[in-house]
Amino acid sequence: MYPEMKYEEIIEKLNKDEYVIIDVRTNREFQDETIPGALNMPIFNDEERVQIGTAYTKESVEKAKTLGIEAVSKRLPSMFQEILELNRKFPHLVFFCSRGGFRSSSIVSLLRSLKIDAIKITGGYKAYRNYINDNLQKQIEDINLIVLYGNTGTGKTHVLEELKRLEADVIDLEKCANHRGSTLGSVGLGEPNSQKMFESLLFDELANRKSNTVFTEGESKRIGRSVIPDSFFEKMKSGKHVRIHCPLEVRVDNIMKDYVHETDSELIEALNHLRKRLGNELIDSFIKDIKSGNHYKVIADLMVKYYDPMYEHHVKNYIFNVENLDPKDTAEILLRKFIQK
Repeated sequence: MYPEMKYEEIIEKLNKDEYVIIDVRTNREFQDETIPGALNMPIFNDEERVQIGTAYTKESVEKAKTLGIEAVSKRLPSMFQEILELNRKFPHLVFFCSRGGFRSSSIVSLLRSLKIDAIKITGGYKAYRNYINDNLQKQIEDINLIVLYGNTGTGKTHVLEELKRLEADVIDLEKCANHRGSTLGSVGLGEPNSQKMFESLLFDELANRKSNTVFTEGESKRIGRSVIPDSFFEKMKSGKHVRIHCPLEVRVDNIMKDYVHETDSELIEALNHLRKRLGNELIDSFIKDIKSGNHYKVIADLMVKYYDPMYEHHVKNYIFNVENLDPKDTAEILLRKFIQK
């Protein structure tokens, strides 16, 4: 096998079930953005990386290498056990670092000397990002989008999940962004994804589709930290628009399930950002209700007084309307309407 391959060569030449991609950059680098599906096995921690980088630029290459060897030697035994476990499951182990330099080269050289089929991604993460930048537009060009719209809480995301379970092609933009797109959009989800991670996940979903007919959810241009690429956003605007609706009580129940699970502090923090729009008196009453456990009232009032009026400003031409009382039933209706003709 080759000791070094471009990312596109790996996905074209290797069976997907026979390789695993391993990111040897630091945990912080990995959390910021990585190749979708990659595992993190850092050779250096964040502090060591800074020290080695400083030595490289201000002292010498030799000094940097010495520090690198000292750092990796401490964790090499445990890393090797992880690698052996992975090698039992995957014939090919694919490694990358920032630019395909010292970190990935050193681990691949060592493993290949031990007769383990280790491969380095040429150019590392930087080359992977160039590949995404060069090819994302091509993936978008041929798709036909069926775009689900509807007021907050109508369960659009759950319908997408059911469509995916039924093997329809789906792009979940909120999942790619790790953000639900509203003021409360990050509640319970942790940090939103970076723009680069968003684009990588979007590309991955597009590249693995089985057809050109794709379901997605109507979104604003920005979702959390991520901005939808212009070409995809134009596809959304020109796609087939579907209106999802359901009674207010069902919508509130949906929001309760998605947002209310030991997240009171996050809900209160998000509500404080609405003070300029809704006034201190109303927000104070919402926070008091949350602290008293009356989440249902807060969510219902937010729907009626904030989200619904804001949503009605966005007028669309809908070619189909469907009531969503059960996401599975709704997904099956949409499949019959747009796919199974």
